[in-house]
Amino acid sequence: MEFSEWYSEILEKAGIYDVRYPIKGCGIYLPYGFKIRKYTFEIIRNLLDKSGHEEVLFPLLIPENLLAKEGEHIKGFEDEVYWVTHGGKNPLDVKLALRPTSETAIYYMMKLWVKVHTDLPIKIYQIVNTFRYETKHTRPLIRLREIMTFKEAHTAHSTKEEAENQIKEAISIYKKFFDTLGIPYLISKRPEWDKFPGAEYTVAFDTIFPDGRAMQIATVHNLGQNFSRTFEIIFETPTGDKDYAYQTCYGISDRVIASIIAIHGDEKGLILPPIVAPIQIVIVPLIFKEQKDLVLNKAEEIYKRLKDKYRVYIDNRDIRPGRKFNDWEIKGVPLRIEIGPKDIENKKITLFRRDTMEKFQVDESQLENVIEKTLNNIMENIKNISWKKFENFITIMDSLDINKIKEILSQRKGIILIPFNEEIYNEKLEEKVEATILGETEYKGNKYIAIAKTY
Repeated sequence: MEFSEWYSEILEKAGIYDVRYPIKGCGIYLPYGFKIRKYTFEIIRNLLDKSGHEEVLFPLLIPENLLAKEGEHIKGFEDEVYWVTHGGKNPLDVKLALRPTSETAIYYMMKLWVKVHTDLPIKIYQIVNTFRYETKHTRPLIRLREIMTFKEAHTAHSTKEEAENQIKEAISIYKKFFDTLGIPYLISKRPEWDKFPGAEYTVAFDTIFPDGRAMQIATVHNLGQNFSRTFEIIFETPTGDKDYAYQTCYGISDRVIASIIAIHGDEKGLILPPIVAPIQIVIVPLIFKEQKDLVLNKAEEIYKRLKDKYRVYIDNRDIRPGRKFNDWEIKGVPLRIEIGPKDIENKKITLFRRDTMEKFQVDESQLENVIEKTLNNIMENIKNISWKKFENFITIMDSLDINKIKEILSQRKGIILIPFNEEIYNEKLEEKVEATILGETEYKGNKYIAIAKTY
């Protein structure tokens, strides 16, 4: 089955996302998918909170004159902005944009908040929906017109050095985030022609989907003083002089959820990292009529033992066990417990790992210890598998060979690394190889230009 077909099918079968909403590029997170999203973004919230960021919430609407204030920035989004032109039946005096991103809205307010150097640094973030009129082919959770989950962080500092250190911190936070989820990545500095509008430079994280295409999953931008000059975010220095704040911003989106689904899944369905699985352990009672109460009571007993530490569910539906097993394998539940009369008699518990499809028995008295070790092992295993797949998609070349690059990208795809050379590092190279230049990157101690087919 082609990856795109598998991906669409699993979103439906696993109850993650419904694409049938009557607006192109918009869909609905279903309860199971919403919980994956919830637990995923709890991780980034915790990482940001622990590093001194504070969560805020800004309005969705941005006045046209505010959005247009930073010319280079709006030029990068002008073809993608949704506009509100009426309030009821009355035309608005000033058009209102549905935020494509929030720099202009947030920095207007930062001007009011910042007066002296002691007001800095500011480190804030919000998790909101954003709107971009995508003209390319839309894909669920990958390329949306309403980005349902957009985590954007914005910081302001009193020195250039502090801003640079903030960039390093943001990269470190994202590395921890993706490592926790087992999502492999390549970090690159985007080319000048592909940086964020208004930024001095952009750093991006890219992963590779099973079809060999690269997917941008996070960006980090050093904005320098570009926005602070436009929005007059001026502070008094310790010496009494005036200076403009140095700023950074960095974001991730629903593509993280798409990556969890795509990278860890297999032909049977999802394989979820335990940390984000809505159900970490499913208990399936193997019911025989004459011993139904015995089995159900044992299932309830096991449930009570585990429920305070894990997200556990008892599947007591009146259907065949094989159907239940298939349903939970599609949904990617990391661990399944099977309880039958013989298990109870022998004081054993049967466990099934979704990642390896391995079934084994443990003594009932050792259940908690085995479960903890097994879930940790599942996470390590799917992380190792995902990195191996990722590295198998990396092709390192000794020199620039246009025909060879085009051949590889037309067949197995992935990311191609060629030795960094300033003379060839320009937009013309993109045209020659008929692919995207991801940027300059360090890989295993060497500097390369990264090239890939992208979403």
